[in-house]
Amino acid sequence: MPTVRNHAGQAALSICEALLPAKSKRGVLPKHKIVGVLRDATHENAIGSELEIEEHRAVAELMNAIIADGSSARRS
Repeated sequence: MPTVRNHAGQAALSICEALLPAKSKRGVLPKHKIVGVLRDATHENAIGSELEIEEHRAVAELMNAIIADGSSARRS
């Protein structure tokens, strides 16, 4: 069942999916800087409970997939 947290995450992803390519197209951020932003967001070194770590791993997998193929997370 969807939660407010899920909706907030989907909204944030949608915003980023719109903003990052627009910034690249306008020359505001070069592609390597956008990749840096995405890498910073991967949560790969997160700490916490086992459940929190699993959630962070799932985020990292999604972000790394986006970096690898440059596609929307919803197209996969």
